[in-house]
Amino acid sequence: MPQDPAPTLLHDTQAAPAESAAAARRPSSGAAFDWIDAARTERRRAGLVRTLRPRPADSPLLDLAGNDYLGLARHPEVTRGAAEAAERWGAGATGSRLVTGSTELHAQLERELAAFTGFEAALVLSSGYTANLAAVTALTAPGTLVVSDAGNHASLIDGCRLSRARTEVVPHAAPAAVRAALAGHDGRALALTDSVFSVDGDAAPLAALADDCRTHDAALLVDDAHGLGVLGDGGRGALAAAGLAGAADVVATMTLSKSLGSQGGAVLGPARVIEHLVNTARSFIFDTGLAPAAVGGALAALRLLRREPHRPARVRQVAGELHAGLTAAGLTAVRPDAAVVSVRAPSPEAAVRWAADCRAAGLAVGCFRPPSVPDGISRLRLTARADLTDAQIAMAVGAVLATAPVA
Repeated sequence: MPQDPAPTLLHDTQAAPAESAAAARRPSSGAAFDWIDAARTERRRAGLVRTLRPRPADSPLLDLAGNDYLGLARHPEVTRGAAEAAERWGAGATGSRLVTGSTELHAQLERELAAFTGFEAALVLSSGYTANLAAVTALTAPGTLVVSDAGNHASLIDGCRLSRARTEVVPHAAPAAVRAALAGHDGRALALTDSVFSVDGDAAPLAALADDCRTHDAALLVDDAHGLGVLGDGGRGALAAAGLAGAADVVATMTLSKSLGSQGGAVLGPARVIEHLVNTARSFIFDTGLAPAAVGGALAALRLLRREPHRPARVRQVAGELHAGLTAAGLTAVRPDAAVVSVRAPSPEAAVRWAADCRAAGLAVGCFRPPSVPDGISRLRLTARADLTDAQIAMAVGAVLATAPVA
């Protein structure tokens, strides 16, 4: 792995070897982590305890909690693409992509992703999270103004924190606020937004944001994780739908783990931007490359999507039917702009119970509570899938309604 050019210095307070050995022999009281007990108690009091729930390979639940929008995660062509890539290239990439972790398969996926979405170049990373960290940190510096939507994904927020840039968080989906923030700044600026917000499933006003950015010579970075495979002609994404794909001042990030049913992330944009990331983005330079199986699976899914362009329209239809069924019965749900259907719950505790009751009824749904929701309102989140049958849609609506908290 490449060596970090910054020197690693010994802390002045580091103990001498003999003192360290003596300290190692002292019995541990465990007091160093006593603060965790208090934090756990507070989480329980607030109804915000989270637990891991491993699922079996043959789960009987109807899954509307995951993000397999196009139903490709288990498609035979996609799993075969992953298996063949693992057999040819190995289980792991074996190193960072600047050392040994970049294969011909990675390069092929980047070329096909860029061509499909309409961008000049692409760079594949190990996750959508690391893609956002790479893009935000590499395109900013101290003195840069970053204007970030209040509803942005945690990975964009963490990118802002790591960037050392001046970040101004503006109200959700408010181009006027973005315009005002940019108007007061002289110098480099970058506006950040999800294309489709993961909590409520609403779409960002991308055309208006692009106009505001161009007025002030600012760049626009859009996380299209929930748009790829769902929006645009044949699922080419929200930026393609807005006529912004390939623009010289626009960069997109996306994940390979939702519509493409695999794993990993990518940054897409002008070739000079991608070259800059290769040379400066720490979450790319110092991270092991995406495993070949994930690359092969994503590439197979992308090719399948090109051959079957009806899938994006079907997933939007399913989302609309879920929304119509739930709201017709009186539940409060945001009209979906893509594949996410968000249903409001009266409290965090009620949301947890509601999700558990849905599971007992045979339906897996997402449960979003603070701090995952920026407005503090708890929700159930249903994610539409292109492969759902009419009977499965009816079952999902029925399960949510039958288990809804009594007002």
